[in-house]
Order: sequence, then C-alpha cells, then structure tokens
Amino acid sequence: MKIAVIFPTTSEAIHFKRDDVSIFFCGVGIAASTYTTTKVIKEHNPDVLILAGIAGVYPESKYDIGDTIIIKSEAEADLGFFYDEGFRHISDMSLDMDFEVTKSLECPYANKNLPLPLGTSNTMNCAIAPFVRKEGVDVENMEGSGFFYSCLKEKKCFYEVRSISNVAETNHEDWDYDNSIRCMTNGLHDLIEYIFKNDN
Repeated sequence: MKIAVIFPTTSEAIHFKRDDVSIFFCGVGIAASTYTTTKVIKEHNPDVLILAGIAGVYPESKYDIGDTIIIKSEAEADLGFFYDEGFRHISDMSLDMDFEVTKSLECPYANKNLPLPLGTSNTMNCAIAPFVRKEGVDVENMEGSGFFYSCLKEKKCFYEVRSISNVAETNHEDWDYDNSIRCMTNGLHDLIEYIFKNDN
C-alpha cells in the first residue's frame, strides 16, 4: 500500500513524522494543488492520496476551532461572474459554451466508517470572500477542489483532512496555528492507520 500525503506548506507538516508514507508539498492555491497532485500521481502512482492542512470554519458550522474533519465535498466557490445584483457561480449560469462545471466535487471514499467526522468545504482563491454560497458548508480552504479534481480525473482513492484554525469571517485575527496543526497531525495518523488496517 503506497500512501502519498500532500501538505500545502511545510508549516502544516512540522509535527508529522512517518517512514511508511511519502510526503509532498504543493504550495497554496488551486493551481498549485492541481499541478502537484497530478504530478505525484503520474510520477509515483500511489494507491491512496491524502491532502492535509488547516482550514477556516464558517460561523454557522457545527464545528469549532481545533476540530479535525475529513472533507466529503469541495466547491470551487468563487468561480463565476459579478453582475449588478451580485455574484453568480458559473454552475448557475447558462452560457453558450461547451464546458462542464458542477456546484461541488464529491469524494466517493468519505464515509461514516472513517475515524474522523465528515464535513463540507469551499475552496477559495479569495479567502473569506463574503459573496460565496455558504449554506450547508462547514469550512473553507485554498487547495481542496484542485486536489479533488485531479484525483477524480485520474481515478485515484483520496481523502482530505482539515483541522480548523480560525473562523472564516473578516477581521477575525484569532488564528490557532499550533494547536490546529497538532490536531490535524493526530487526525492524519488516525486516518493512515485506518487505511493500513483496512487494506484488502
């Protein structure tokens, strides 16, 4: 069983030490995560990929700072156009062009048997953007949809682990980097042990 763990930054991997998985870093943003995920798949052909990092929580979510979750769906939430009446996601528009865009990307491997609770996420290049759809969404991050997209297209098993470091609202500066990274690391270890234990 070959497991590849991708972190956006080296800071998020500071407490993670294992010899039985491969570790990669993608950088911040959708473009960076898409490129790195595809490169890891093509060059290393892992059986399972895991994206691990921190995230901001929406005030309406049931989760709090320090909670660690597995993301079951990602929406590229700030993909669209502004009109006089406001922002419209591209999936809600009728354009005379040949392309496919969905409201969200789903992880088919995220289920209730996993050792961490499940949540939903917005991926944003513009963090804490006030105009995106937040109903029924727990957290936001800056890499998830690119990771989901590459893994789905390449038909790879994948998971995304996020620990909550802050509230995703403007002027909220109370970030808990150290504890959220420690919580994410513990959750990541739990998921890896679960994967190895259930390897058929």
